[in-house]
Amino acid sequence: MIKALHGISTHYCNVVTETRIAAETGYDGLEFLHYKLLRYLDNGGSTAELNKLVNGYGLQTACLNALIDIERHQEGEKQQLLAEATRLTQIAADLECPTIQILAQHGIDHLPEPQILDIMTENISEIASIGQQYGVRYQIEVIAHTKFNTLNQALEVIRRVGKPNVGLVIDFWHLFATGATTPEDIQQLDPSLIFGVHFCDGRKPFTGEAWEETILRAYMPGEGDIDIQAWTDAVKATGFDGVWSAELFSPARWEMDHAVLARQVIENMRSYTG
Repeated sequence: MIKALHGISTHYCNVVTETRIAAETGYDGLEFLHYKLLRYLDNGGSTAELNKLVNGYGLQTACLNALIDIERHQEGEKQQLLAEATRLTQIAADLECPTIQILAQHGIDHLPEPQILDIMTENISEIASIGQQYGVRYQIEVIAHTKFNTLNQALEVIRRVGKPNVGLVIDFWHLFATGATTPEDIQQLDPSLIFGVHFCDGRKPFTGEAWEETILRAYMPGEGDIDIQAWTDAVKATGFDGVWSAELFSPARWEMDHAVLARQVIENMRSYTG
C-alpha cells in the first residue's frame, strides 16, 4: 500500500511545502493538484527540480489530480482539452508519475445517457492514446453531482475504450453520494481496474440542499455518514495494494497548521487501513 498526501488536504500549501510535509509526517507519496503544479511551473519551477525534491525525500509522485472537464467535445474546446491532456501527460512523465486523474463535470448533463457514454468513450480513448506515448495511465473519477456519476458508467466506458492505461479511482464519497454503489459492488471489482483510492468521508445533501462539496465533504473519515471500514475492507478484499490518497475536504481544517493536519490525516487513514 502506498499512502499519498492529497493536495486538497493541504489546500493552501504549494507543492514544495507539501512535499516536505508529506515526508515529515510519514507518507509514501503525493497526489499533486494540477493547479498548484502548473502554478509552480509557470512561476519558475521545473519538473526536474521538483522530481529531485520528491525523490530526495524518499517519496514518489503517485498521481496528478486532475485533467478536468473531459466532456468537452465541441470544435475548439475539444482541441483545448487534448492540448491540456498532452501538457499534463508530459509533466507526469517528467515526474515519473504513473497516473493522472480525469473527470467530467456538467458540460453534457443535458444530454441523454447513450450520448454521454459515447462522448466519454471517444474523449477518453483519445486521451489514453496520448498517455500510451508517454507510459502514463488515467484513472476515471465519477462526480456524484453530474450525469456521468456511477461506477457502472465508468466500467462501461473502460470496456468500450479497451486500453490498459484506463482505470478507476475508488472515491468513497462520490460513489457513496451517488447512491448507486455499495461496498459489496467494490469487492467484486477486478483489482487491475483500480488505479487509486480516495480515502474520504462526508454525507449526501439534504432535500433541497445544494451539492456544495466544502459542506458535504467537510468531515474527517469516521465523522460522516460513510461506513469507512466497510469501504476500506471492500477495496482490500479485491487484492488492490496500490495508492491510497488521504483526501480531506475541510475548509475549517485548512486553517490549521498543515503539518499538524497532514499528520492527523495519515494517522486517521492508518487506523482503518493498518
